[in-house]
This record gives sequence, structure tokens and C-alpha cells, in this order.
Amino acid sequence: ALPISQGSRCGRTVSSGSLLLHRWSTCYRKMVNIPKTRNTYCRKCKKHTPHKVSQYKTGKASLSAQGKRRYDKKQAGFGGQTKPVFHKKAKTTKKIVLKFECSKCKAKRMKPIKRTKHFELGTDSKKGSKNEYGGKYR
Repeated sequence: ALPISQGSRCGRTVSSGSLLLHRWSTCYRKMVNIPKTRNTYCRKCKKHTPHKVSQYKTGKASLSAQGKRRYDKKQAGFGGQTKPVFHKKAKTTKKIVLKFECSKCKAKRMKPIKRTKHFELGTDSKKGSKNEYGGKYR
């Protein structure tokens, strides 16, 4: 196998005879915890400023978008489903996209990070909690 520095990006390469296999399951991060504020570069202010961090969520789809109007026109009337419906879903995770908002000028920018199953924004980890069951049960 290749040395870890020359292998894949996450450094997980396994040798299997003449084939090099990549272990995707070990590339996923188990838990990602990101602080709610980050001091990072703002393109509008042209310097590092504190940014508010949030998770990007897709907005509501517009009915007046050209693709949606075309699709609705094609679907209208008899003839059933006219375009293919995707069924072969292979991915179990999505790439997390962070939204940074500058606290000075309110400029926003997006930054994608790695795939992960569990994502937290500025919360304490579960390992640090003192009582697992709460105050009532001791």
C-alpha cells in the first residue's frame, strides 16, 4: 500500500493484493462539534472579524422557477410520470455546509465541511455531563 501521506485525502488506504481499496466508513467523522462564533476573514471588511456560524438549510422551492414551470407543464394532462424519479440512493450522510455571517458588515458566505452523521453547533459534549439521568434519579 501507499504510505499514509501519499494515499487518499483522509489517509485510509488498504492493500488487497494488487488493488488499493479505500475504506469510506472510516473517513466519516463520528461527531462534529463547531463553536457558534469564529474569528475568520471577511471579504467585505478585508480583515479578520468575528463571524456567527449557523448550519445552511435549503430554502423553500419557488413555484415560479423556470425548471418547475417546465416540469409542471409537462406533467399536466394524461400520460403519467414524464421524468425519471430517482430511487437508487447510496449515500447515508450529507456534506454539512456552514453559513458564516460577519458581525460587523453582516456579509454572509458558505463553507462546506466533511460528511458526518452527527453534527452539533456550539453544544457541550455528552462525555462532560455529570449526571446522566437528571436530578430526580440518583
